[in-house]
Amino acid sequence: MTYRRAAIPAVLGGLLLTALLWWAGASESALRLRGATDVLGAQAAADLERWLAPWSYDPPASSQLGAAVDGVGDTFRSDSSRYLALYSTALQIRFAAVLAFFVPGALLLVRRLPPVRGRLSAALLAVWAWGVVAGTLAVTVSAPWLIASQGRGSYRFLPQLAGVIASGRQVLVATALVAAVVTVLVARVTAKGAGPLPQEIVPARAARLAATAGTAVIALSLVVLSYQSVAATLQTAFSGGGLLSEPGDLLRQWLLLGAWAGPAGTPLGDWLLYRTIDVLLLAVVWWALRLLPGLLTRATVPVLAVGAVCATVLGLLTSQLLRMLVDGTRLRWDLYVTAGLGDGIPAALTWGLSAGVATAVTLRVAVARTRTMDPSEATKGTDTPASARP
Repeated sequence: MTYRRAAIPAVLGGLLLTALLWWAGASESALRLRGATDVLGAQAAADLERWLAPWSYDPPASSQLGAAVDGVGDTFRSDSSRYLALYSTALQIRFAAVLAFFVPGALLLVRRLPPVRGRLSAALLAVWAWGVVAGTLAVTVSAPWLIASQGRGSYRFLPQLAGVIASGRQVLVATALVAAVVTVLVARVTAKGAGPLPQEIVPARAARLAATAGTAVIALSLVVLSYQSVAATLQTAFSGGGLLSEPGDLLRQWLLLGAWAGPAGTPLGDWLLYRTIDVLLLAVVWWALRLLPGLLTRATVPVLAVGAVCATVLGLLTSQLLRMLVDGTRLRWDLYVTAGLGDGIPAALTWGLSAGVATAVTLRVAVARTRTMDPSEATKGTDTPASARP
């Protein structure tokens, strides 16, 4: 698919995602009305308001806009309108960044993973995951302006930055799904008449080796770094003074895909159940990386890196949905159970990119070795794209 054909659905999907997030933020003030609390309940309305607040132009009540700000040797009260303007600037940067991050990734995915027969589901899942990543990156780049608008940007800046990055993720999961559906449907229309698509032929053994290498990178975060004692060391090992002190919370955001400890203090059955969910996350990542090279029109390093990020996000969301189901059978089912949806997206970006590079390097080495073999063995077990099958 040409860039022109792929750009149309990518831009439309980005505009829709931005509009949906703006609409969700604009609806946040309605949750404070008495009718909303009567229908939803006070706790549910408060939870929804907290989830929508990162996308709302109305400053949260917790932010002390216009409060006392530490100056050089004295304290002065800043004009509250300037802080409100800074808060609006942060939201403008956030919405613009959603579009800026979503379009290039969706363009790459739609071009290399066109939603034709046999690839529709894969393209939909990949674009959905990338929408969540794009929103998280938008929250990240706009966080300094948001922190500064609260009048305390010099106080524990890195922990504040970690807290801002972790906000607004529940809304992203839902809005990114809607934007992905529209993007894929439009891309399916624009792909018609594009002519026969290139077909990437990948030996099955090379694909398995590449998927194993990429999954091993993800397992380093999920199994090793996320272990309680190791995670505690990461959070407390770095200290110091000044604006960039206390980076522990930020490191946890970008390095840890989960959190687990030994079965001490918990029933063994419950511990094994949650560890099984973690294993399922790795299984989803391995299976996605195993199929990805054969689905792509061309398995380049950039698209494999983006695809690995999407595979990691999908595995993470799958494990979180299963945890919600497990917790919902033991606790009262309400919005509290869904509070963890979307956790770990920054770490999925960090390790997904690394896993994609490892997958691409391993795939190239394995394919090169296969081509030096006897031609009859080189084609044995070859993966053919589903769109090329009769």
